[in-house]
This record gives sequence, structure tokens and C-alpha cells, in this order.
Amino acid sequence: MPSHDARILRGAAIPTAVAGLIAMAISTGVVGSKGLLGALFATLLVIVFFGSGLIALDRLTRNNPQMLMPAALMVYTTQILLVGIVLALFKDTTLFDTKVFGFTLLGLVLIWTAFQVRGALKAKISYVQPDGDRDDKPKSGRQS
Repeated sequence: MPSHDARILRGAAIPTAVAGLIAMAISTGVVGSKGLLGALFATLLVIVFFGSGLIALDRLTRNNPQMLMPAALMVYTTQILLVGIVLALFKDTTLFDTKVFGFTLLGLVLIWTAFQVRGALKAKISYVQPDGDRDDKPKSGRQS
């Protein structure tokens, strides 16, 4: 993984984990142990799904960078679809508080996305690769 992609991954994962810890503390105080489990599960879900999506996107586009946009749309659609499947599977569970889980999940997805965009904007990655020195460039100085 290139260093700028690793910085983007860390830049999104760390604030998401911190926000998840805050959500766990708040939900434990308000709801109790079931709230803690709901916030913990939501935090793990966001970090695992979105982190693995960024890693998959890097691997998909490593040898074919012009496929970045279609691959990114496919990865993001897959992530949202998998999150929807998890929500459908656990909608009637009694293992954890589903409202805490849902609100924590929504908040952490927004935090992850915002910090991933911020990291990509700060990375200043060139989308045009200069060819370097070419023979057809005009030479400086006088031509006779």
C-alpha cells in the first residue's frame, strides 16, 4: 500500500475509533451493557468494512489506475450493501441495543467518510503524471 493510502487509512480509522470509544462510554452510561455492546459492534463493523474496502480499492487499482472510479463505486456500493445486510440480520436481536447500534453506525460511517475525504484532499496526489524530459521540448536560450 502506498504511503499516501496508508495515511488516508490511518487518518480515517483513528478518528473513527476515538468516536467509537466516546459512543461506547456514552451508551454505557445511558443504556448499560447492551448499549456498550451495540456501540462496540458498530465501531468494529465500520472499521473492518471500510478499512478492508480501502485496502481492496488499493489492490484493485494498483496495476490499472484508470479503473479507480469504477472500482471505488463498486467497493462503496458493496460496503453499503453489506452494512444493510448486517442491519437486516440483527434488526430483532436482543444481544445489544439496536438503537445505539444504528445511531453509532450512522455517526461512525459519516466520520469515516469525512476523514477519508479530508485525507485524500490533503494528500495532494497528482492525477497527471509528467513524462519527464522529452526531446520535443523547446530548449532555453537562442536558437540559430
